[in-house]
This record gives sequence, C-alpha cells and structure tokens, in this order.
Amino acid sequence: MKTLKKEYQPGGSKRQFILDKAVEYLASPKYGTQNYKHDYLVNVIGLSETEYLECLNNASMGAVVESAWN
Repeated sequence: MKTLKKEYQPGGSKRQFILDKAVEYLASPKYGTQNYKHDYLVNVIGLSETEYLECLNNASMGAVVESAWN
C-alpha cells in the first residue's frame, strides 16, 4: 500500500494542498458517489473525519453546516 509523503500527512507543511484537492474532488460529480469519495479520502488518502467534513462543507459552499443548523 502506498503512503503519503511526510509533508502531505497531518501536520506536514503541504497538508493544505491535500485538503484543497479533496474539496475539488468532492465538488466534482465525475468521481462517483459520495460514499465512494468518503471511503477513498478517509481510508486511502488518510483524512480524519473532521478534515473530511470540513472539505465537504467547503465543497458545498457551506450548505452542510447550514442544513445542520436548520
């Protein structure tokens, strides 16, 4: 199994790059279902659930948090 370089792992200097790419990935409809995207980002890329939810919220332009409050 491949692993991310140290600078892309949590706390690394380029972690924000991975998070920005995750937002683009989640916003794109061409990569499959939301379930598949969640599995890939959490289990393969290594995002924490909190990072995943933040990226999902950014990809939906804040709609996830907005819907939680209403």
